[in-house]
Amino acid sequence: MLDNLTRRLSGIFSGLKRKGKLTEDDVNEMLREVRVALLEADVNFAVAKTFIAKVKEVAIGEEVFGSLNADQTIIKIVRDALTDMLGTDPVRFNYGSQPPTVILLCGLQGSGKTTTTAKLAKWLMKQGKKPMLAACDIQRPAAIKQLQVLGEQIEVPVYAKTDGTNPVQIAKEALDRAKHLMCDVLIVDTAGRLQVDSDLMDELKKIHQTVKPSETLLVLDSTTGQEAVNVATAFHEQVELTGAIFTKLDGDTRGGAVLSVRAATGVPVRFIGVGEQTDMLDQFDPSRMAGRILGFGDILGIIERAEIAIDKSEAADLEAKVRGGNLDFNDMLGQFKTMRKMGPIKNVLKMLPGVGANIPEEALNEINDQKVNRIEAIILSMTPKERSNPDIINGSRRKRLAAGSGTSVEEVNGLIKQLYEMRRGMKQLGKLQARMSKKQGRRRR
Repeated sequence: MLDNLTRRLSGIFSGLKRKGKLTEDDVNEMLREVRVALLEADVNFAVAKTFIAKVKEVAIGEEVFGSLNADQTIIKIVRDALTDMLGTDPVRFNYGSQPPTVILLCGLQGSGKTTTTAKLAKWLMKQGKKPMLAACDIQRPAAIKQLQVLGEQIEVPVYAKTDGTNPVQIAKEALDRAKHLMCDVLIVDTAGRLQVDSDLMDELKKIHQTVKPSETLLVLDSTTGQEAVNVATAFHEQVELTGAIFTKLDGDTRGGAVLSVRAATGVPVRFIGVGEQTDMLDQFDPSRMAGRILGFGDILGIIERAEIAIDKSEAADLEAKVRGGNLDFNDMLGQFKTMRKMGPIKNVLKMLPGVGANIPEEALNEINDQKVNRIEAIILSMTPKERSNPDIINGSRRKRLAAGSGTSVEEVNGLIKQLYEMRRGMKQLGKLQARMSKKQGRRRR
């Protein structure tokens, strides 16, 4: 997500080091490079021009703040301008005065509306809500089936009709059904087109008038670049949008449209899709996004993912085992499952400060889930007894595990050795902590 822009900006700012004060020439040269970097990232031209003018106004002649260097000063100015462009604060979700709150999702065909409908429902469930989905995309029959399958996966009811009923009528009936089931939220998945046209807008307006949504969210494909701004403008002119959701930001997309939409249309970005799984939808935070773009990482984002992924009771059991040095392969397998809940390993690493800007993309590409898959295959090839008691895994068993997992005996040996080293390290740490606790107890006496 915006990795190339992060690297470009980091390179530009590093050239400003060791300067006591920023001159006009320094600022002009830096801003020319920043403007090119923004345009290469598909940021809207008018938005990039306004952004550069704002940074220049603040930066020229700016004194170094306290002990900060000139490059850190300009980074602060750019970060403030980025945050202001993105929206300063996250927009709070607008729930209706009485349930169910209606959310209308719209967008062009292929933008990811149907999948996003399920992702948004999953996010709302984490907020303690009871959502229901309405399949109003009858233009694409596969969309109805897709939404039903996704609804089953996340255990959310889906209202759908395949008898040719008008989408407006389906939306009306879905609202009545949601009230009957006492659902808190109704999310309406509407039809899309390959481009904005009158038929699409007429249908959308009728559904909007019928269900009177509290939130009307436009789903945008981040790979469409600057065209996303034109699409957002067209939809906003026809139905009053309350926000945008960008999909496919986990890939190699340049993603500059995320920086452009609010500044160009006034429509705030509300959520971003960062993976294919139904729990890979993040609420958009302008300040944290600005930090990630400038290579500061997103530690809060990692903490939030970890809190969702980690089961507290399992964590307490694991801590007791760690202190006693009694880890086994069941524990290791559990940790891999927890890691997967947080998303692809490479994406989590990019949220660490400095990683996105300083580690080459080629190196990050080598850090993938395939190595974890091979380790999991070895563990899953073990019997329950072998997982809980690795000491019984002799030579013949190791050959069987290698054959069963499609790996080599060397890889099996390496995994077992790794577990034993972890056990030794944890035992030593436990003894050290016990000694420190005793010393502290003596001092208190």
